[in-house]
Amino acid sequence: MFRIEKLESIEVLHEMKQAYMDLTTAPLDGMWLTGFVPMATHYGFYDGDLLIGYCCINDEGCLLQVYVTPGHAAEDWFEALLSEPAGIGKINGAFVSTAEPQYLSLCFDRFKIFAVNARMYQLAERKAADPSLELSEVNEAQLEEMVLFAHQAIGAPTEWLAGYFGHLISRAELYACWKDGRLLATGECRGYDAYQMEYADVGMIVAEAERGKGLATKMLKGLVAIAESRGLKPICSTEAGNTGAQKAISRAGFASHNRIIKFTR
Repeated sequence: MFRIEKLESIEVLHEMKQAYMDLTTAPLDGMWLTGFVPMATHYGFYDGDLLIGYCCINDEGCLLQVYVTPGHAAEDWFEALLSEPAGIGKINGAFVSTAEPQYLSLCFDRFKIFAVNARMYQLAERKAADPSLELSEVNEAQLEEMVLFAHQAIGAPTEWLAGYFGHLISRAELYACWKDGRLLATGECRGYDAYQMEYADVGMIVAEAERGKGLATKMLKGLVAIAESRGLKPICSTEAGNTGAQKAISRAGFASHNRIIKFTR
């Protein structure tokens, strides 16, 4: 009997998750891999009592990952998902990167509308960090300042920022740049505890008044140096429409060969 059931724990998927990662052609975006995917609802694909695959779906009804073990027809399971099975409901779309070729192919076969959601970058040319830039590791006492700064700069919810930055601080992965006591930018060098552990995601937030002055590029060069000092390969990403960030990322020596695609029905 073939069935799709909600999984109460994703621990049973450890080997399948690793098999999924083995199929990727480039590192995946860290925010999706370690943030959005774990928060999504996971469902198991069963052939009798045997778990032979899984998918995960976010609160918007969008697929984030689909995997079926070799020897089973992934196309059939994907079609079953789109037929609104009991307990799942309508699938409204999917997010998938071009570094996930099997999942991407399934989406191209069945979704009519798609657009680039984000660009994914890897370091292509190592460029020296600017010696004039002082990056300081952020401590717990500075958390409130970081949250207020990021909320004003990018509009992210303060509750989410407090948890996210607090986690980075506990791992010594959050940095900041001050001048004359004024916070100009924050930056992260975020490692992994599972899967692509040879990589580190780097990213920065620059105060609105400081944008267009080259600070973002300097921040990224400094974060690249930190990542490499830890023996990690830096990667990063940005929204498809953020041309300012794309220019800064390119100037810091990164190149983008992959995209995150949003599919809709």
